[in-house]
Amino acid sequence: MHELSSSLGDTPDGPVRTVTRSRWTPNRICAEDEDEVVVEEPLEFRVGSLPIAVLMRTPGEDIDLAYGFMLTERIFDRAEQITRVAHCSQGEQPENVVLVTPHPSFTLDVSRFARSFYTTSSCGICGKRSIERALDEAPPLTEKKEFLAMVLATLPSLLLPLQPIFAMTGGLHAAALCTAQGRLDCVREDIGRHNAVDKVIGWAARSGTSLGQYALVVSGRASYEIVQKALAARISCVVAVGGASSLAIDLAERAGIALVGFVRSHQLSVYTQRHRIL
Repeated sequence: MHELSSSLGDTPDGPVRTVTRSRWTPNRICAEDEDEVVVEEPLEFRVGSLPIAVLMRTPGEDIDLAYGFMLTERIFDRAEQITRVAHCSQGEQPENVVLVTPHPSFTLDVSRFARSFYTTSSCGICGKRSIERALDEAPPLTEKKEFLAMVLATLPSLLLPLQPIFAMTGGLHAAALCTAQGRLDCVREDIGRHNAVDKVIGWAARSGTSLGQYALVVSGRASYEIVQKALAARISCVVAVGGASSLAIDLAERAGIALVGFVRSHQLSVYTQRHRIL
C-alpha cells in the first residue's frame, strides 16, 4: 500500500505554539483564553562555509526545504551534486541553520543564487526579463503529462484534511504532489507558500522520485515564483486553489506547463496547455 508523506513536523519545539489572547465579539469582550499559532522562525542556508540565504519558515521538514530551495533556485542542478544536508551542531540556535555539503566535484557559481537581483540596460527589471531568465536557467518542458479535469477538481477536498497544522492555527499554506490518478503522495505545510513548494520538491529529491508524472498542487494562488519553481523541478502541471497571476500565466505558456486555477468541486479554470486537461 502506498504511504503518504505528510507534514507532521520534525523539530523538538514543533510548528505550533500556545499563546494567550483576549477575544472580542460584537456583544462582549471574552475572558482571556489560549490560542494555537503557527511558529515562524528564520532558517539560514550555508553551502560549505558560505551563507546563501535566510528564509522565514515554519520549523519542520527543514532538510526537505533545503534540498528544494537549492534545486529550484538553481544553486545546484541536481540532487546528486549535494553530498549531505544537516542542521548545524553548534551555535546559539543550531536548529535554525542548515549546512549543505556539495559533492567534491561541484564548484559553486555564486551568481546563480542572485537570480532576483538583476537589471538590464534595455528594460530594467520587468516581467519579460524575468521569464527569459527563468527559461535560461531551465528550458521549456518536453515531457507533458495529461490530467483529467474531474480528478483535478477533487484535489482541494483531498488536500484540506491533510493540513493538520492549518486546522489548528489557520495560518499556513500547503503544497502537494499529485498523480494523474488523484493520489497525493506528499503534502507539506509552511507559513510561506514558496517554502511549502520547496519542501515537496525536496522530498522528491531526497527520495529519488521523478517529478515528471506529478501535478504540483498549492492551497493558495499561483504566482510567478510558484511556476518558476515547478519549471526548475520539471513539473509540467500546476494546480492552484486560488487564481493565477498574469506573469505566472505568461511563464507557464512559454515553459509548457499546464496552469490550472480556481479549483473547486466540479469546476476549475485552465489558463495554459488546455489540450492536456481532459
